[in-house]
Amino acid sequence: MSGHLPVLYAQVLDGLHVRPDGRYLDGTFGRGGHAAGVLAQLGADGRLLVMDKDPEAVAVAQARFGADPRVSIFRGSFIELTGWREVAQAPLDGVLFDLGVSSPQLDVAERGFSFGKDGPLDMRMDPDADESAAEWIARADEAAIADVLWTYGEERMSRRIARAIVARRAETPFLRTADLAAVIGANVPRGKSKPGQKETNPATRSFQAIRIHINRELADLETGLDAALAALRPGGRLAVISFHSLEDRIVKRFIAGHAKAPAGNRRLPEAAPFVPRLRIVADATKADDAELRANPRARSAVLRVAEKLEAAA
Repeated sequence: MSGHLPVLYAQVLDGLHVRPDGRYLDGTFGRGGHAAGVLAQLGADGRLLVMDKDPEAVAVAQARFGADPRVSIFRGSFIELTGWREVAQAPLDGVLFDLGVSSPQLDVAERGFSFGKDGPLDMRMDPDADESAAEWIARADEAAIADVLWTYGEERMSRRIARAIVARRAETPFLRTADLAAVIGANVPRGKSKPGQKETNPATRSFQAIRIHINRELADLETGLDAALAALRPGGRLAVISFHSLEDRIVKRFIAGHAKAPAGNRRLPEAAPFVPRLRIVADATKADDAELRANPRARSAVLRVAEKLEAAA
């Protein structure tokens, strides 16, 4: 396994319940930690399908697994999974989404994700996508910037930050991450950190919000969950790791919406009987203390696992 630590590694493999002859899709390959674990449990007849919209991740997949006849690799977003011929050939036994930005993306300043490392203000997971963070910040009006910071970052100072960004860009465009982080930091009061807890950078929420917006992460997640459910066979497992409340809320609602009957309303006509399509296997699993000591980035990770049920007769 590479130096990259896959979050909730054992819990993911346990949740997917890998069969030696099964077909599994890792829709967010990253650096392949989870994919390698699945592959290690597959026999000669098993299949591992991996995809990522980041060309660097795809290059890693080709280098690590390209020679293995059990593995197929595709560059693209998981919203495209049902259009991939390998997926369409037969139902899947398991699908994994490991959401958010990967550690290598954060650690490489040139990708423009990090407020702590100066680099081009990009933030695109797919560098061939239409618009970088710098381009969006250059054209978006103050209200749109504030709305993104509040909606996707839950940033209380969203209007103040947006006003400062618009005022500064009138003089000089934002091209570097450190430049944007400095303007945000000058407009966000620093809170008091708890004893023994590292102080949160004031740009954290804003950078998260802009990244989510640029990559359409929440809208794509909703589409991807529907696609995964359609691609799974009855008995197949869906495992999703999320890293903040907005992602986790979407995953939780999706699984619950297919697993639990909605509350009835006596004032409304009786609806058709609810037929569940999913069974909850693992609900909000988090990293234990040992993993947190080895990998502090696992602190906010939440894993949810569900199993697809047989279709109603």
